[in-house]
This record gives sequence, C-alpha cells and structure tokens, in this order.
Amino acid sequence: MAIDPKGKTVLITGANRGIGLSIAEAFLKAGAARIYAAVRDPASAHDLVATSGGRVVALSLDLSKPETITAAATTAGDVQIVVNNAGVLRTANPLAADALDSLDYEIDINVKGLIRVAQAFAPVLARNGGGAFVQLNSVASVRAFPAFATYAASKAAAYSITQALRETLAAQGTQVVSVHPGPIETDMAKAAGLDDTDPPSVVADAILAALEHDTFHVFPDKLAKQIWFAYQSFAQAVVERSMTDG
Repeated sequence: MAIDPKGKTVLITGANRGIGLSIAEAFLKAGAARIYAAVRDPASAHDLVATSGGRVVALSLDLSKPETITAAATTAGDVQIVVNNAGVLRTANPLAADALDSLDYEIDINVKGLIRVAQAFAPVLARNGGGAFVQLNSVASVRAFPAFATYAASKAAAYSITQALRETLAAQGTQVVSVHPGPIETDMAKAAGLDDTDPPSVVADAILAALEHDTFHVFPDKLAKQIWFAYQSFAQAVVERSMTDG
C-alpha cells in the first residue's frame, strides 16, 4: 500500500531535535495536516511549533513512563502515522564496569519504549484506517560495534520486535517500516564521538519514500547502504518473507 503524507496526522517521538526534527520538517513540507511532536519537555519543541503555521502540537511523552504514552494516545486520537524516533545510546563494551547498567537503560527506552508506543497506538491506527508505524532502529541492529555493544543489543532487540509488529499489524492494515541509519549528524552522534556523518534529512527523505513504496527495510545513508548491499538478499528472502510462504 502507498501512503501519501499529504493531509495526514502524524505523531513523532523525539521531534525536537536531530533526526526527529528533520522528520517533522519533511512531513510538514510533504503536506501533513497535523504533527504531534511527542517529547519529554514540550517547551523544547517551541521553535517547531512557532514556525509551523499551527500544524504542530507539542505533547508530553517519555518512553520510560508508560502513563505519558497512554495519555498521548488519548490526546492524539486522530493519528494516522506514528514515527517512533526517540532513543538513547551509551558507549559501553561488554566488559565495561557499567555495561549492565547501560544495557538496562537502553533496553528500557529502545525496546520496552517501542513496545509501549506500539501497544498504545496500534488501536488508534486501526480506528483511523490502518496507517503506518515507523520505527527508528540502526545499522547496529544487524552489526554490533564493540564500543556500542549494549546499544547494539538493544537495537537488535528493537529490530526483532519491529519484524513481529510488521506481521502482527498487517491484519489491521498498518504498514510497518524499520529504519536503520548509520552515523547521522546529531547531538547523540557527537556525544558518542562519531564522525563522517550524513545529515538527518537523508533519513527523513528515506522514510517518506518507504511510505510511498510500502518498503519495510530502510538503510538511508552511505554506511547503511554498504551494509544493506550485503544484507539485502538475506533480509528479503528470510526477514520479509512470511514463514507460511511455500
């Protein structure tokens, strides 16, 4: 199914900066009727709201606080596209003293947060005709990096949940998209010491293209495309194929 964002109502977690902000700007440019900027501190989305011509509404949503997610789902009952962009990253190799603490933190936000958002908004999407659910994963979902081992583990788990959501939500007509960026020019990337980054706009543009073409896997930037070149045949033959296929 092809999804045209024009006239649609969209909710984006973490829409106040980085990739999330770029996604919000791309949806505005594509003609979205309303965007809910779902962020921990609504005041942080002030500039986006102020320049949107009344099309952006800031909502309080914290992936670690289920009550804020359910409240947002009640307020944003007209949502047709959900983009779960928010996430966290800590640098920890498997032998680091804080590895388990880092893993617990990242699992809570990157995995449990995804499940919380999906459980809260799947019924909303169903009532509004199906729509789409977009999950920001990572190239680290399929290839671990020692310095980001716990982050990679959390994103691999999130990717697994996203695969399950694709098949689960198909029954209600909801398109699911799994996005796997490499190093992107964001505050998170800078804090992690990543360089040779691509601009956030490449992720936003790739998401819009995936919605238009009903694409599940999105590897948007130059590093991600290199990984996709090697991974594509497996992903399409195994991950994207129904296990009931002959």
